[in-house]
Amino acid sequence: MHVYDTVLDAIGKTPLIRLHKVTRGIKTPVYAKMENLNPGGSVKDRIGLAMIEAAEQRGELKPGGVIVEGTSGNTGVGLAMAAALKGYRCIFTIPDKMSIEKIRLLRAFGAEVIVVPTAVPPDHPEYYINKAKSIVAATPGAILANQHFNPANPEAHYRTTGPEIWDQTDGKVTHFVCSPGTGGTVSGVGRYLKEKNPGVRVVAGDPMGSIYADYAATHQKGDGFPYKVEGIGGDKIPTALHFDVIDEWITVSDADSFRMARRLTREEGLFVGGSTGLNVVSALEVARRVDDPDACVVTILCDTGERYLSKVYDDDWMRENQMLPQERVTADTLLQGRPAGMPPLVSLGAGASVRQALNLMSTYGISEVPVIDGTDCVGLLSEGPLMAQALENGKLLDGPVSEAMGPPCPVVDAHLPLERLTTLLSREQPAALVRREGQLVGIVTRYDVLRQVAGIR
Repeated sequence: MHVYDTVLDAIGKTPLIRLHKVTRGIKTPVYAKMENLNPGGSVKDRIGLAMIEAAEQRGELKPGGVIVEGTSGNTGVGLAMAAALKGYRCIFTIPDKMSIEKIRLLRAFGAEVIVVPTAVPPDHPEYYINKAKSIVAATPGAILANQHFNPANPEAHYRTTGPEIWDQTDGKVTHFVCSPGTGGTVSGVGRYLKEKNPGVRVVAGDPMGSIYADYAATHQKGDGFPYKVEGIGGDKIPTALHFDVIDEWITVSDADSFRMARRLTREEGLFVGGSTGLNVVSALEVARRVDDPDACVVTILCDTGERYLSKVYDDDWMRENQMLPQERVTADTLLQGRPAGMPPLVSLGAGASVRQALNLMSTYGISEVPVIDGTDCVGLLSEGPLMAQALENGKLLDGPVSEAMGPPCPVVDAHLPLERLTTLLSREQPAALVRREGQLVGIVTRYDVLRQVAGIR
Protein backbone atom coordinates (compact mmCIF):
# COMPACT_ATOMS: atom_id res chain seq x y z
CA MET A 1 0.00 0.00 0.00
CA HIS A 2 1.15 3.51 -0.84
CA VAL A 3 -0.63 5.77 1.66
CA TYR A 4 0.17 8.77 3.81
CA ASP A 5 0.00 8.44 7.56
CA THR A 6 -1.54 11.90 7.98
CA VAL A 7 -2.53 14.86 5.85
CA LEU A 8 0.75 16.54 6.84
CA ASP A 9 2.66 13.95 4.81
CA ALA A 10 0.81 15.17 1.71
CA ILE A 11 2.36 18.65 1.92
CA GLY A 12 4.74 19.42 -0.95
CA LYS A 13 5.72 17.36 -3.98
CA THR A 14 3.31 19.49 -6.03
CA PRO A 15 3.27 19.20 -9.85
CA LEU A 16 4.92 21.60 -12.28
CA ILE A 17 2.86 22.42 -15.37
CA ARG A 18 3.46 24.44 -18.52
CA LEU A 19 1.24 27.43 -19.28
CA HIS A 20 -0.07 27.54 -22.85
CA LYS A 21 -2.84 30.02 -23.61
CA VAL A 22 -1.74 33.03 -21.57
CA THR A 23 1.73 32.65 -23.11
CA ARG A 24 0.58 32.90 -26.75
CA GLY A 25 3.19 34.69 -28.84
CA ILE A 26 5.94 34.19 -26.24
CA LYS A 27 8.84 31.95 -27.23
CA THR A 28 10.13 31.32 -23.71
CA PRO A 29 8.32 28.47 -21.93
CA VAL A 30 6.72 29.38 -18.60
CA TYR A 31 6.02 26.75 -15.95
CA ALA A 32 3.91 27.04 -12.82
CA LYS A 33 4.36 25.02 -9.63
CA MET A 34 0.92 24.13 -8.35
CA GLU A 35 1.22 24.99 -4.67
CA ASN A 36 -2.57 25.42 -4.70
CA LEU A 37 -2.72 21.60 -4.62
CA ASN A 38 -1.24 21.38 -1.15
CA PRO A 39 -3.81 19.88 1.27
CA GLY A 40 -4.48 23.28 2.86
CA GLY A 41 -4.76 24.89 -0.57
CA SER A 42 -1.67 27.11 -0.58
CA VAL A 43 2.12 27.35 -0.58
CA LYS A 44 1.89 28.33 3.12
CA ASP A 45 1.22 24.71 4.14
CA ARG A 46 4.97 24.15 3.91
CA ILE A 47 5.92 26.85 6.39
CA GLY A 48 2.99 26.25 8.75
CA LEU A 49 4.25 22.76 9.53
CA ALA A 50 7.92 23.82 9.47
CA MET A 51 7.46 26.65 11.97
CA ILE A 52 5.50 24.43 14.38
CA GLU A 53 8.12 21.67 14.24
CA ALA A 54 10.94 24.18 14.74
CA ALA A 55 9.16 25.60 17.84
CA GLU A 56 8.68 22.08 19.17
CA GLN A 57 12.36 21.27 18.69
CA ARG A 58 13.36 24.46 20.53
CA GLY A 59 11.06 23.50 23.40
CA GLU A 60 9.01 26.69 23.01
CA LEU A 61 5.79 24.93 21.98
CA LYS A 62 4.58 22.41 24.52
CA PRO A 63 1.54 20.07 24.57
CA GLY A 64 -1.66 22.06 24.90
CA GLY A 65 0.11 25.25 23.79
CA VAL A 66 -1.34 28.14 21.81
CA ILE A 67 -0.11 29.29 18.39
CA VAL A 68 -0.70 32.96 17.62
CA GLU A 69 -0.01 34.66 14.30
CA GLY A 70 -0.79 37.77 12.31
CA THR A 71 -1.70 36.37 8.90
CA SER A 72 -3.34 37.19 5.61
CA GLY A 73 -5.11 33.85 5.92
CA ASN A 74 -3.09 31.21 4.10
CA THR A 75 -0.34 30.85 6.72
CA GLY A 76 -3.09 30.58 9.28
CA VAL A 77 -4.62 27.66 7.37
CA GLY A 78 -1.24 25.91 7.22
CA LEU A 79 -0.74 26.43 10.95
CA ALA A 80 -4.31 25.46 11.85
CA MET A 81 -4.18 22.27 9.79
CA ALA A 82 -0.99 21.11 11.55
CA ALA A 83 -2.27 22.29 14.92
CA ALA A 84 -5.46 20.24 14.50
CA LEU A 85 -3.41 17.05 14.31
CA LYS A 86 -0.97 18.06 17.05
CA GLY A 87 -3.56 19.31 19.53
CA TYR A 88 -2.66 23.02 19.68
CA ARG A 89 -5.02 25.95 19.96
CA CYS A 90 -4.74 28.75 17.34
CA ILE A 91 -5.48 32.47 17.53
CA PHE A 92 -5.04 34.55 14.38
CA THR A 93 -5.19 38.30 13.74
CA ILE A 94 -6.15 39.10 10.17
CA PRO A 95 -6.48 42.47 8.33
CA ASP A 96 -10.00 43.41 7.31
CA LYS A 97 -9.10 43.60 3.60
CA MET A 98 -8.85 39.80 3.49
CA SER A 99 -11.65 37.82 1.91
CA ILE A 100 -14.49 36.49 4.04
CA GLU A 101 -13.73 33.02 2.64
CA LYS A 102 -10.34 32.99 4.39
CA ILE A 103 -11.83 34.08 7.69
CA ARG A 104 -14.50 31.38 7.55
CA LEU A 105 -11.94 28.76 6.57
CA LEU A 106 -9.75 29.55 9.57
CA ARG A 107 -12.75 29.30 11.86
CA ALA A 108 -13.69 25.98 10.24
CA PHE A 109 -10.35 24.59 11.50
CA GLY A 110 -11.30 25.68 14.99
CA ALA A 111 -9.12 28.79 15.10
CA GLU A 112 -10.09 31.99 16.86
CA VAL A 113 -9.96 34.85 14.33
CA ILE A 114 -9.62 38.50 15.32
CA VAL A 115 -10.19 40.93 12.43
CA VAL A 116 -8.25 44.21 12.71
CA PRO A 117 -8.10 47.34 10.51
CA THR A 118 -5.88 47.29 7.43
CA ALA A 119 -5.44 51.06 7.23
CA VAL A 120 -3.29 51.55 10.33
CA PRO A 121 0.48 52.18 10.40
CA PRO A 122 2.87 49.36 11.41
CA ASP A 123 3.49 50.96 14.81
CA HIS A 124 -0.22 51.06 15.72
CA PRO A 125 -1.38 48.66 18.47
CA GLU A 126 -4.19 47.40 16.19
CA TYR A 127 -1.76 46.58 13.36
CA TYR A 128 -2.28 42.86 12.84
CA ILE A 129 1.22 41.77 13.88
CA ASN A 130 1.29 44.05 16.94
CA LYS A 131 -2.12 42.73 17.93
CA ALA A 132 -0.80 39.16 17.70
CA LYS A 133 2.18 40.05 19.90
CA SER A 134 -0.09 41.54 22.57
CA ILE A 135 -2.18 38.35 22.59
CA VAL A 136 0.95 36.24 23.11
CA ALA A 137 1.99 38.43 26.03
CA ALA A 138 -1.42 37.97 27.66
CA THR A 139 -1.88 34.24 26.96
CA PRO A 140 -0.08 31.56 29.04
CA GLY A 141 1.64 28.90 26.91
CA ALA A 142 1.33 30.94 23.73
CA ILE A 143 4.00 31.41 21.07
CA LEU A 144 4.14 33.75 18.09
CA ALA A 145 4.70 31.88 14.83
CA ASN A 146 6.29 35.11 13.56
CA GLN A 147 6.41 34.07 9.90
CA HIS A 148 7.97 37.36 8.72
CA PHE A 149 10.99 36.92 10.97
CA ASN A 150 11.14 33.15 11.46
CA PRO A 151 14.19 31.50 9.82
CA ALA A 152 12.20 28.26 9.54
CA ASN A 153 10.12 29.98 6.84
CA PRO A 154 12.74 30.37 4.07
CA GLU A 155 14.48 27.23 5.29
CA ALA A 156 11.36 25.16 4.54
CA HIS A 157 11.47 26.26 0.91
CA TYR A 158 15.23 25.76 0.72
CA ARG A 159 14.76 22.15 1.87
CA THR A 160 11.65 21.29 -0.17
CA THR A 161 10.33 23.67 -2.83
CA GLY A 162 13.72 24.55 -4.31
CA PRO A 163 14.90 20.94 -4.75
CA GLU A 164 11.53 19.96 -6.20
CA ILE A 165 11.76 22.69 -8.88
CA TRP A 166 15.35 21.75 -9.67
CA ASP A 167 14.44 18.07 -10.08
CA GLN A 168 11.23 18.74 -12.03
CA THR A 169 13.07 20.89 -14.58
CA ASP A 170 16.07 18.50 -14.75
CA GLY A 171 18.19 21.42 -13.61
CA LYS A 172 17.20 23.51 -16.65
CA VAL A 173 15.43 26.31 -14.78
CA THR A 174 16.91 29.67 -15.81
CA HIS A 175 14.53 32.13 -14.09
CA PHE A 176 12.51 31.86 -10.89
CA VAL A 177 9.72 34.45 -10.52
CA CYS A 178 7.88 34.88 -7.23
CA SER A 179 6.21 37.74 -5.36
CA PRO A 180 7.24 37.94 -1.68
CA GLY A 181 4.87 38.38 1.22
CA THR A 182 6.98 37.19 4.09
CA GLY A 183 9.72 36.53 1.54
CA GLY A 184 10.19 32.91 2.55
CA THR A 185 9.37 31.30 -0.81
CA VAL A 186 11.46 33.55 -3.06
CA SER A 187 14.37 33.57 -0.57
CA GLY A 188 14.50 29.85 0.15
CA VAL A 189 13.88 28.69 -3.42
CA GLY A 190 16.14 31.38 -4.86
CA ARG A 191 19.04 30.50 -2.56
CA TYR A 192 18.78 26.80 -3.38
CA LEU A 193 18.60 27.33 -7.16
CA LYS A 194 21.54 29.77 -7.14
CA GLU A 195 23.62 27.28 -5.20
CA LYS A 196 22.87 24.67 -7.85
CA ASN A 197 23.46 27.14 -10.71
CA PRO A 198 24.70 30.70 -10.02
CA GLY A 199 23.34 31.73 -13.42
CA VAL A 200 19.71 31.33 -12.34
CA ARG A 201 17.96 34.72 -12.23
CA VAL A 202 15.55 35.37 -9.36
CA VAL A 203 12.84 37.94 -10.10
CA ALA A 204 10.39 39.29 -7.52
CA GLY A 205 6.98 40.73 -8.36
CA ASP A 206 5.64 43.42 -6.04
CA PRO A 207 2.17 44.97 -5.81
CA MET A 208 1.87 48.72 -6.42
CA GLY A 209 1.65 50.12 -2.90
CA SER A 210 4.14 47.71 -1.33
CA ILE A 211 7.47 49.10 -0.13
CA TYR A 212 9.64 46.12 -1.07
CA ALA A 213 10.69 47.12 -4.60
CA ASP A 214 11.53 50.69 -3.55
CA TYR A 215 13.48 49.44 -0.54
CA ALA A 216 15.49 47.11 -2.79
CA ALA A 217 16.42 50.07 -5.00
CA THR A 218 17.09 52.70 -2.32
CA HIS A 219 17.74 50.76 0.91
CA GLN A 220 15.40 53.27 2.51
CA LYS A 221 12.12 52.24 4.13
CA GLY A 222 9.54 54.44 2.47
CA ASP A 223 5.79 54.79 2.83
CA GLY A 224 3.56 52.49 0.88
CA PHE A 225 -0.14 52.86 0.19
CA PRO A 226 -3.10 50.47 0.36
CA TYR A 227 -3.53 47.81 -2.30
CA LYS A 228 -5.96 44.92 -2.68
CA VAL A 229 -3.86 41.89 -3.65
CA GLU A 230 -3.72 39.66 -0.57
CA GLY A 231 -0.78 37.89 1.02
CA ILE A 232 2.09 39.55 -0.84
CA GLY A 233 4.00 42.80 -0.60
CA GLY A 234 4.25 44.66 2.68
CA ASP A 235 4.74 47.86 4.64
CA LYS A 236 7.58 46.53 6.79
CA ILE A 237 10.86 44.77 6.01
CA PRO A 238 10.83 41.11 7.14
CA THR A 239 14.06 39.23 7.87
CA ALA A 240 12.62 36.20 6.05
CA LEU A 241 13.02 38.22 2.85
CA HIS A 242 16.62 37.96 1.66
CA PHE A 243 17.09 40.87 -0.71
CA ASP A 244 20.54 39.66 -1.73
CA VAL A 245 19.00 36.62 -3.43
CA ILE A 246 16.78 38.71 -5.73
CA ASP A 247 18.21 40.02 -9.02
CA GLU A 248 15.26 42.08 -10.26
CA TRP A 249 11.94 43.56 -9.15
CA ILE A 250 8.77 44.04 -11.21
CA THR A 251 5.85 46.16 -9.97
CA VAL A 252 2.32 45.04 -10.90
CA SER A 253 -1.08 46.70 -10.38
CA ASP A 254 -4.05 45.15 -8.59
CA ALA A 255 -6.10 45.23 -11.78
CA ASP A 256 -3.49 43.38 -13.85
CA SER A 257 -3.08 40.80 -11.08
CA PHE A 258 -6.78 40.08 -10.75
CA ARG A 259 -7.45 40.02 -14.48
CA MET A 260 -4.65 37.50 -14.96
CA ALA A 261 -6.04 35.31 -12.16
CA ARG A 262 -9.38 35.26 -13.98
CA ARG A 263 -7.63 34.48 -17.28
CA LEU A 264 -5.75 31.58 -15.72
CA THR A 265 -9.05 30.13 -14.54
CA ARG A 266 -10.89 30.58 -17.83
CA GLU A 267 -8.06 29.86 -20.26
CA GLU A 268 -5.77 27.43 -18.42
CA GLY A 269 -8.27 25.75 -16.08
CA LEU A 270 -6.27 26.92 -13.05
CA PHE A 271 -8.51 28.29 -10.29
CA VAL A 272 -6.15 30.64 -8.46
CA GLY A 273 -6.02 33.83 -6.40
CA GLY A 274 -4.78 37.35 -7.09
CA SER A 275 -1.21 36.78 -5.86
CA THR A 276 -0.86 34.04 -8.45
CA GLY A 277 -2.10 36.48 -11.06
CA LEU A 278 0.69 38.87 -10.05
CA ASN A 279 3.25 36.06 -10.23
CA VAL A 280 2.18 35.11 -13.74
CA VAL A 281 2.07 38.71 -15.01
CA SER A 282 5.66 39.09 -13.78
CA ALA A 283 6.73 35.74 -15.24
CA LEU A 284 5.29 36.62 -18.66
CA GLU A 285 7.14 39.94 -18.65
CA VAL A 286 10.39 38.09 -17.95
CA ALA A 287 9.64 35.48 -20.62
CA ARG A 288 8.94 38.15 -23.27
CA ARG A 289 12.23 39.87 -22.55
CA VAL A 290 14.25 36.67 -22.51
CA ASP A 291 12.71 35.56 -25.83
CA ASP A 292 14.53 32.22 -25.82
CA PRO A 293 12.81 28.85 -26.38
CA ASP A 294 15.66 27.16 -24.54
CA ALA A 295 15.16 29.20 -21.37
CA CYS A 296 12.93 27.96 -18.55
CA VAL A 297 10.87 30.38 -16.43
CA VAL A 298 9.24 28.96 -13.29
CA THR A 299 6.70 30.67 -11.05
CA ILE A 300 4.35 29.75 -8.21
CA LEU A 301 0.58 29.18 -8.11
CA CYS A 302 0.17 30.45 -4.54
CA ASP A 303 -3.34 29.40 -3.58
CA THR A 304 -6.81 28.45 -4.75
CA GLY A 305 -9.39 30.84 -6.20
CA GLU A 306 -12.06 29.48 -3.84
CA ARG A 307 -10.77 31.97 -1.27
CA TYR A 308 -11.60 34.92 -3.49
CA LEU A 309 -15.10 34.18 -4.77
CA SER A 310 -16.41 37.31 -3.07
CA LYS A 311 -13.71 39.49 -4.61
CA VAL A 312 -11.60 38.52 -7.63
CA TYR A 313 -14.36 36.32 -9.07
CA ASP A 314 -17.24 38.65 -8.26
CA ASP A 315 -17.95 40.91 -11.25
CA ASP A 316 -19.76 43.47 -9.12
CA TRP A 317 -16.82 43.76 -6.70
CA MET A 318 -14.42 44.02 -9.63
CA ARG A 319 -16.48 46.78 -11.25
CA GLU A 320 -16.86 48.68 -7.96
CA ASN A 321 -13.09 48.64 -7.59
CA GLN A 322 -12.50 49.53 -11.26
CA MET A 323 -10.65 46.28 -11.93
CA LEU A 324 -12.44 45.20 -15.09
CA PRO A 325 -11.29 46.48 -18.50
CA GLN A 326 -13.44 49.17 -20.07
CA GLU A 327 -16.03 47.51 -22.25
CA ARG A 328 -15.77 48.34 -25.95
CA VAL A 329 -19.15 49.74 -26.88
CA THR A 330 -20.27 49.19 -30.47
CA ALA A 331 -23.41 49.58 -32.54
CA ASP A 332 -24.15 45.95 -31.65
CA THR A 333 -23.90 46.84 -27.95
CA LEU A 334 -26.63 49.46 -28.39
CA LEU A 335 -28.89 46.91 -30.09
CA GLN A 336 -28.44 44.46 -27.25
CA GLY A 337 -29.32 47.17 -24.73
CA ARG A 338 -32.74 47.93 -26.19
CA PRO A 339 -35.79 47.36 -23.97
CA ALA A 340 -37.16 43.84 -23.67
CA GLY A 341 -39.86 43.03 -26.20
CA MET A 342 -38.62 45.59 -28.68
CA PRO A 343 -37.96 44.07 -32.13
CA PRO A 344 -34.40 44.80 -33.25
CA LEU A 345 -35.63 46.27 -36.52
CA VAL A 346 -39.03 47.88 -37.03
CA SER A 347 -39.38 48.84 -40.72
CA LEU A 348 -41.83 49.34 -43.56
CA GLY A 349 -41.87 48.62 -47.27
CA ALA A 350 -42.10 51.45 -49.79
CA GLY A 351 -45.77 50.62 -50.45
CA ALA A 352 -46.93 51.04 -46.86
CA SER A 353 -49.07 54.01 -45.88
CA VAL A 354 -48.10 56.90 -43.64
CA ARG A 355 -50.89 55.86 -41.26
CA GLN A 356 -49.23 52.44 -40.89
CA ALA A 357 -45.94 54.15 -40.09
CA LEU A 358 -47.54 56.28 -37.36
CA ASN A 359 -49.25 53.21 -35.90
CA LEU A 360 -45.86 51.43 -35.68
CA MET A 361 -44.30 54.44 -33.99
CA SER A 362 -47.15 54.52 -31.45
CA THR A 363 -47.09 50.75 -30.82
CA TYR A 364 -43.37 50.51 -30.14
CA GLY A 365 -42.74 53.99 -28.75
CA ILE A 366 -40.21 54.84 -31.45
CA SER A 367 -39.48 57.98 -33.39
CA GLU A 368 -37.82 56.63 -36.56
CA VAL A 369 -38.89 53.94 -39.00
CA PRO A 370 -36.68 53.03 -41.98
CA VAL A 371 -38.25 52.24 -45.34
CA ILE A 372 -36.69 49.07 -46.73
CA ASP A 373 -36.75 47.90 -50.34
CA GLY A 374 -35.25 44.43 -50.50
CA THR A 375 -31.97 44.71 -48.62
CA ASP A 376 -31.58 48.46 -49.06
CA CYS A 377 -32.77 51.43 -47.05
CA VAL A 378 -34.51 53.86 -49.40
CA GLY A 379 -35.77 56.40 -46.88
CA LEU A 380 -36.39 57.24 -43.25
CA LEU A 381 -39.60 58.34 -41.55
CA SER A 382 -39.02 60.57 -38.52
CA GLU A 383 -41.84 61.33 -36.09
CA GLY A 384 -41.41 65.14 -35.93
CA PRO A 385 -41.40 65.94 -39.67
CA LEU A 386 -44.02 63.28 -40.34
CA MET A 387 -46.47 64.70 -37.80
CA ALA A 388 -45.95 68.21 -39.15
CA GLN A 389 -46.73 67.05 -42.69
CA ALA A 390 -49.77 65.04 -41.59
CA LEU A 391 -51.26 67.99 -39.70
CA GLU A 392 -50.75 70.24 -42.68
CA ASN A 393 -52.19 67.74 -45.16
CA GLY A 394 -54.55 65.11 -43.69
CA LYS A 395 -54.74 63.25 -47.02
CA LEU A 396 -51.08 62.35 -46.56
CA LEU A 397 -52.04 59.79 -43.88
CA ASP A 398 -53.43 57.38 -46.44
CA GLY A 399 -50.74 58.03 -49.01
CA PRO A 400 -47.60 55.92 -49.46
CA VAL A 401 -44.64 56.51 -47.20
CA SER A 402 -42.57 57.28 -50.29
CA GLU A 403 -44.33 60.68 -50.37
CA ALA A 404 -43.37 61.55 -46.78
CA MET A 405 -40.04 59.91 -46.13
CA GLY A 406 -36.72 61.68 -45.87
CA PRO A 407 -33.34 60.58 -47.20
CA PRO A 408 -32.18 57.07 -46.29
CA CYS A 409 -30.17 56.72 -43.11
CA PRO A 410 -26.59 55.48 -43.18
CA VAL A 411 -25.82 51.77 -42.78
CA VAL A 412 -23.03 50.87 -40.33
CA ASP A 413 -21.26 47.66 -39.42
CA ALA A 414 -22.30 46.05 -36.13
CA HIS A 415 -18.71 46.37 -34.82
CA LEU A 416 -18.52 50.15 -35.40
CA PRO A 417 -17.28 51.76 -32.14
CA LEU A 418 -19.62 54.11 -30.29
CA GLU A 419 -17.31 57.10 -30.71
CA ARG A 420 -17.45 56.77 -34.51
CA LEU A 421 -21.19 56.17 -34.51
CA THR A 422 -21.82 59.40 -32.63
CA THR A 423 -20.08 61.39 -35.38
CA LEU A 424 -22.61 60.05 -37.92
CA LEU A 425 -25.72 60.91 -35.96
CA SER A 426 -27.12 64.43 -35.74
CA ARG A 427 -30.40 66.31 -35.53
CA GLU A 428 -30.63 66.03 -39.30
CA GLN A 429 -29.52 62.38 -39.28
CA PRO A 430 -31.06 60.85 -36.13
CA ALA A 431 -30.62 57.13 -36.89
CA ALA A 432 -28.42 54.52 -38.56
CA LEU A 433 -29.15 51.00 -39.71
CA VAL A 434 -26.88 48.22 -38.44
CA ARG A 435 -25.61 45.47 -40.72
CA ARG A 436 -24.16 42.22 -39.42
CA GLU A 437 -22.70 39.65 -41.84
CA GLY A 438 -24.44 41.31 -44.77
CA GLN A 439 -27.90 41.44 -43.16
CA LEU A 440 -29.73 44.45 -41.74
CA VAL A 441 -30.32 43.52 -38.09
CA GLY A 442 -31.46 46.71 -36.37
CA ILE A 443 -31.53 50.45 -36.07
CA VAL A 444 -29.78 52.69 -33.56
CA THR A 445 -30.77 56.24 -32.81
CA ARG A 446 -29.45 59.28 -31.02
CA TYR A 447 -31.69 58.28 -28.11
CA ASP A 448 -29.94 54.88 -27.89
CA VAL A 449 -26.58 56.64 -27.72
CA LEU A 450 -27.88 58.93 -24.99
CA ARG A 451 -29.13 55.96 -22.95
CA GLN A 452 -25.72 54.30 -23.22
CA VAL A 453 -23.81 57.43 -22.21
CA ALA A 454 -26.16 58.03 -19.28
CA GLY A 455 -25.96 54.41 -18.14
CA ILE A 456 -29.71 53.86 -18.53
CA ARG A 457 -30.71 50.24 -18.99
